[in-house]
Amino acid sequence: MTEDIRDAARQAMGGDADHQESVVKNAPEASEPVEAFAAETAKAETLDPAQSVEGETSDTAGGRADANDTASGDAAGGRDVPEPKVPDYKDKWLRSEAELQNFRRRAQRDRDDAVRFAEDRILLDLIELLDDVERALAALTSEQAADPWTQGVVLTATRMREALSRRGVTVIETHGQAFDPSFHEALLEVPAPAGIAPGCVAQEVLKGYRRGDRALRAARVVVARAEG
Repeated sequence: MTEDIRDAARQAMGGDADHQESVVKNAPEASEPVEAFAAETAKAETLDPAQSVEGETSDTAGGRADANDTASGDAAGGRDVPEPKVPDYKDKWLRSEAELQNFRRRAQRDRDDAVRFAEDRILLDLIELLDDVERALAALTSEQAADPWTQGVVLTATRMREALSRRGVTVIETHGQAFDPSFHEALLEVPAPAGIAPGCVAQEVLKGYRRGDRALRAARVVVARAEG
């Protein structure tokens, strides 16, 4: 093969034979780079794949370790790493519980007010019926008062008063009492009669009723005034 290369060189080059001979002698051996390349290829094929993978794994692990060291150095170097904010569930629960309790109290108060208003309306209707019965009894003569049917009407009026009393309804005291705008409704003023102090109730025009500490129907009265 070497002889072939030399012959080709002699043919390609011009000049005398001595010049051709020197050029051919100085030409590098073609077999040397070919043989070197073949040796490198064989060495690469015989290399253990496990060693290559292990080397790559070591390099990757080293890179991760460097990254962790960098993060630790930043934290130790004074950089504040923000921590995730945890919601205050206990405070929210307490607020929700308080709002629920307030809602329940308001609902209970509204329900009680509605029930009391409905009862007051029925009681006022019963009081108006009692007024009519009492006026009828007041208009009877002495002969009519002895009749059996009159006793039945008196018994009916008594039962009506008892029904009002069971529900906490009582008659408002007026005669001789100091005028109280919460329970009395003044129709007019008159000079103070004997035995009645100025500013007190001198006469009752319409009976009043109260339920507990509030007036169910204010009494209509005449008030005594002081002489100027």
